[in-house]
Amino acid sequence: MESVKIQDKRSPFFINIEDAPKFMQMEGLETTILTGIHGEKMMMALNATLPGHSVPTHSHKHEQIGMVYGGKAKLRIGDEERIVKKGDFYCIPSNTPHSDTCIGDEPFIMLDIFYPLRKDFLKKLRSKSRTLKMNRNIYRDFNK
Repeated sequence: MESVKIQDKRSPFFINIEDAPKFMQMEGLETTILTGIHGEKMMMALNATLPGHSVPTHSHKHEQIGMVYGGKAKLRIGDEERIVKKGDFYCIPSNTPHSDTCIGDEPFIMLDIFYPLRKDFLKKLRSKSRTLKMNRNIYRDFNK
């Protein structure tokens, strides 16, 4: 029997969530980008609404489909509202207003797939990266 060697390097096919870039979209909403930063045409992200927080009603040109990855929330899509929990699926058409409110003590986590990819998310990541570099430089200069 042939053995399979598992390599300890990043793969374009398998995603390590620990290496995935994260940013806060707003207070109470943390986004982890899983795909869409290396030239893909779609984006997969984990969006976590923290306990005690809501994501206000908004819409965007992107189609958004996904599954509740964890937690529980009141999810509104268009004029329909439901309580959703881990394992539930949803589809948010382009330009359809939607919002959510986390219910309970654990984060409400949506595994979202967007098409086309969210260029606004990429801008926020670049901005965060520049800020981190500036902060590192300030810290380095301060400790000279």
